[in-house]
Amino acid sequence: MIFFAESGRRCRLFTVYDNQGEAEEERTESRRYFRLRDADILETIKGRLLIEWSNDPVNWAKRGPVGAHFPVIEIADPQVIEFPGYDNVLLSYGQLQEMVADSRYSRWQAALGAVQGIYLIADTTTGKLYVGKADGAERILGRWTTYARDGHGGNVALRELVGHDATQPTRYLFSLLRVFGPQVPQSEVDAAEGHFKDALLTRRHGLNRN
Repeated sequence: MIFFAESGRRCRLFTVYDNQGEAEEERTESRRYFRLRDADILETIKGRLLIEWSNDPVNWAKRGPVGAHFPVIEIADPQVIEFPGYDNVLLSYGQLQEMVADSRYSRWQAALGAVQGIYLIADTTTGKLYVGKADGAERILGRWTTYARDGHGGNVALRELVGHDATQPTRYLFSLLRVFGPQVPQSEVDAAEGHFKDALLTRRHGLNRN
C-alpha cells in the first residue's frame, strides 16, 4: 500500500499493489526486485483514505502488523473536477473513459448530458479527423459513453481501425466543435455536422465515410 504524506502525520492512500513474488533473475548483490501488479482492493477509496502515520520521522516503510494500527482520520468525499466549459473540452481516450464513469466528473457529466452537439475525434498519430454528432435524447454524454465502451461508437471507419488494432482508440483526442440546447431541431444539428465535415475535409482526407 502506497501513501503520500500530507501535512503533519496525515497520509493519503495513493494505490495498492499485489506482490507476485521476487524476480530472482534480476537480483544483484545489493538489490532485490519484485513483480508488482495493480490491485483492485480499496479501489473506491484510493485518494480518499487518510490515515495518521506513526510519529517516527525516519522509518517511512512499515510492515502490515504495524500499519494495521494506524488510525483512520477520514474517508474524504471524492474530489470534484470542475467542468472547464464547452470550448475547453479536450480529452484523451483514457480521460474520456474516466470521465463517463467516475463520480468526480459529476459536473462534466451534467454539462455534457444536457446538450446536443458536434464533436471532433483526432488521431494523434496520423492527424486524421472524424466529425460526429450527438442529437436527440442521446446528448454528448450518451454518445461519448459509447466510444468509451467500444472505441468506435459504431462508426464504419473507426470500427474497421479497431478491428485491425485494438489499441487504436488510445490515440484519440475528443473535443467539441459546437453545442446545441436540447430543443434545437435535428435538421439544424445535421446542417452543422455537414458544415464541419466540409470545412475540415474529413470526407476527403479524414475518417468520415458520408
